[in-house]
Amino acid sequence: MARHSFSISKGLLFWIIAVIITLFAAIYQRTTGPTYPVSGTVTFQGTRISYELERSHGGAGDQPVQLTVPDTSILGILDYRLYPTQEPWTTKKLKREGAQLVGSLPHQPPAGKIEYRIILKKGNTQIGIPKKEAVVTRFKGTVPLGVLIPHVLFMFLAMLLSTRTGLEALFRPEGKLKTYTYWTLAFLIIGGFIMGPLVQKFAFGALWTGAPFGWDLTDNKTLIALVGWIIALIAVVKKGRAGRWWVVLASVVMIAIFLIPHSMHGSELKYDKAGNVIR
Repeated sequence: MARHSFSISKGLLFWIIAVIITLFAAIYQRTTGPTYPVSGTVTFQGTRISYELERSHGGAGDQPVQLTVPDTSILGILDYRLYPTQEPWTTKKLKREGAQLVGSLPHQPPAGKIEYRIILKKGNTQIGIPKKEAVVTRFKGTVPLGVLIPHVLFMFLAMLLSTRTGLEALFRPEGKLKTYTYWTLAFLIIGGFIMGPLVQKFAFGALWTGAPFGWDLTDNKTLIALVGWIIALIAVVKKGRAGRWWVVLASVVMIAIFLIPHSMHGSELKYDKAGNVIR
């Protein structure tokens, strides 16, 4: 009886650890990715100004740009150009709407990018926001929630199951190792190779931009995870407990892969010197 109670509490502990690791990885991946807004605070002419500049815009229409600047004597200018190009910057004056300076970036086709910055001026003094590098934003199509939510959910659960299966392999290989391995692979396939390509299609017009057709890092890291878990499943089915180290390796690889910032080296249009799309 005591042994059965210990087994249940041990399994629960593994789930708690898996949830913590998965949440940490998901938050880290999201907040360090190239589509997470750039935010900060500057002080200009005695006015403290907080900003948050978006690095992704979905759907039709231009991308709004706004900044709260209570001092009405401060003027704002929006500089932008296609990315990656060396074309001249386009300059547009931001409109004053109460405490807000507002403007917009022209709509681009899916995977098109624009780099931009805001210049604040008062008299002969000016400051750039951000102070150093310009912000790069990427445009994408509208992804229906009916596609996006299942994709995010299944990928999160795949990561959770992967971690839980790795703990099972390390500390309780006589448990439900084969079952957890099957479930991990199933959720990874649904989230990454059924729902994932649908998200990619709606957002950027292509079902798959990873190997062998391209070098999209999101697609390629998902492919690496799939290969790892297929090998792990084969090892467990053929060797039983002896194959558990392949499961541990697949779990570690999955964690490492999903710590890579989301959307890094994602789909991107290329332009010629005239600003025409060449991809």
